[in-house]
Amino acid sequence: MILSDKRILEEMDKGTIKVVPYLRECLGSNSYDVHLGKTLATYDTEELDAKKHNTITHFEIPDDGFLLLPNKFYLGVTDEYTESHAHVPFLEGKSSTGRLGIDIHATAGKGDVGFCGNWTLEISVKQPVRVYKGMPIGQLIYFPVDGEIEEKYNQKKNAKYSGQPNMPVESMMWKNKF
Repeated sequence: MILSDKRILEEMDKGTIKVVPYLRECLGSNSYDVHLGKTLATYDTEELDAKKHNTITHFEIPDDGFLLLPNKFYLGVTDEYTESHAHVPFLEGKSSTGRLGIDIHATAGKGDVGFCGNWTLEISVKQPVRVYKGMPIGQLIYFPVDGEIEEKYNQKKNAKYSGQPNMPVESMMWKNKF
């Protein structure tokens, strides 16, 4: 079951869902539109290693936009800071974004109850496309949880992405033991 617009508003009033900045016109029938933040990042090397800390370089999107290229991987960030304390948030691309050939996440569309931060986007494109800071990029939908949560994400000692800033964050896979 997905929360409706009225239920999202009720949960925001209760403090179990938070979106900053919040704009009423971004609330859909059962989702909330999020926007591309001003910062993108790319990995510093072509070859990535899952056991190593792969560093990234951040850069700001100019006012006249930035041209994303196929066969290049970009990290972006939502302009919105969000919190979800009782629901599972899912980030999906908007149909308008998809129709431009922009994918906003490779595999990480689901958040956890207790996620607090800006969302890092895993962006790839099918053909060259110019993007702009502040453009609608995705939508959040919220699912209720069946059962009691033992430990929320923001309370876990090993939560690698808790409190994400308003800048893209690189993979923290290297922190795992394998």
